[in-house]
Amino acid sequence: MILVTGGAGFIGGNFVLDWLAGSDEPVINLDALTYAGNLHTLDALKNDARHVFVHGDIGDTQLVSQLLKQYQPRAVVNFAAESHVDRSIHGPADFIQTNILGTFNLLESVRAYWNDLPEPEKSDFRFLHVSTDEVYGSLEKDDPPFAETHRYEPNSPYSASKAASDHLVRAWHHTYGLPVLTTNCSNNYGPYHFPEKLIPLVILNALAGKPLPIYGDGQQIRDWLYVRDHCSAIRRVLEAGRLGETYNVGGWNEKANLDVVKTICTLLDEMQPRADGQSYAEQITFVTDRAGHDRRYAIDARKLERELGWKPAETFESGIRKTVQWYLDNTEWTRNVTTGAYREWTTRQYGA
Repeated sequence: MILVTGGAGFIGGNFVLDWLAGSDEPVINLDALTYAGNLHTLDALKNDARHVFVHGDIGDTQLVSQLLKQYQPRAVVNFAAESHVDRSIHGPADFIQTNILGTFNLLESVRAYWNDLPEPEKSDFRFLHVSTDEVYGSLEKDDPPFAETHRYEPNSPYSASKAASDHLVRAWHHTYGLPVLTTNCSNNYGPYHFPEKLIPLVILNALAGKPLPIYGDGQQIRDWLYVRDHCSAIRRVLEAGRLGETYNVGGWNEKANLDVVKTICTLLDEMQPRADGQSYAEQITFVTDRAGHDRRYAIDARKLERELGWKPAETFESGIRKTVQWYLDNTEWTRNVTTGAYREWTTRQYGA
C-alpha cells in the first residue's frame, strides 16, 4: 500500500488513476480539497476498494500519524502543494503554510513512522517528493536546460516555497537518513487540469467565445510534459531511484506560450469549428504581463533516461491533441469545477 498526498489535484489525481489502472496495490489518498482539489476527477474509483480517500491536510500531524500507523504504507508520494504562480503573487501566505510548514510537518510524521518500522520494511520504505523546475529560476534564450545540479534561484512566492520544501526533504535525508527521492518536473498538461492554468483556460475560453489572455508578448518559453508521462516517470523513480537523489522530469517540448495557444486554436478549428467559420485565434488578447514572470524554463531529463531508462511517450503534438479532445469529451467535469469562486478569480486576474 502507498500513501499519496494531494491525490485529488491535477497531477496527483492522474497519478492515482494511473497507478490503479496498472496495479492492484491500494492507495490511501489524503487531500485537503482546496479550490484545485476535485473529487470528480476520481469518480471512476468510487466503488473501488483499492482506493481509500481521506479528507485532510498534510500539516495535520495527528491525522497523518494515525493514517501511517493504521495503513502501514511502504511509500509516501507527496503531491500536496499550492501550485499557481499567479495566486502566490496575490496571496503568498497559503503557499508558505502548505508548501513549507505542511511539508515540514509531513516529514516529521513520516520520520517518526519510519524510525519504528522493522526490517526489511524500514530499508524498503520511500518518501518521494514531487517538485517543479521553477525552483531553478529563469533561463536566457541560449542557456542550456536545467540539470539537477543547477543552483536554486526561485523568482516567485510559489517557486520560493517549493524550493524551501525541496531543501527540507534533502535535509531530512542527510540529517536523519530518511529514504527520500525528489522529482522536479516541467509544465504539465493533460486531462483533469484545473482551468486557471494556460492550456485548459484557453480551451474553455475559446469554446465559450471569451478572450484568450496572453501575458505580455507571449514569448515566455516552457517545456511541456504530458501528465501521464509524468506519472510514469514518478513510478519509475519510486521503483528504482537512488536514495537522496533528484531527478528532473521533462517532455523535451520547449514552446512559447503564444505558439501553444495558436496550436490549441488550430486543433479546435479542426475538431469543433466556430459557428461563424472564423478561427479561434481571433479571440487571442494580450494582457499586462504578471510580476516577475520567468522568461524560459527548460528541463534536461537525461539523468532520468540514463539511470532509469525513462523518456516521455508523448510528443507535444500528440499530447495536446489528446488534451483538447479530452476537454471536448468531458464538459460535465469542467462545469463542475468552474464555480463562482473560480470565475471571480479569472476576472480579477485577467480582467473582464
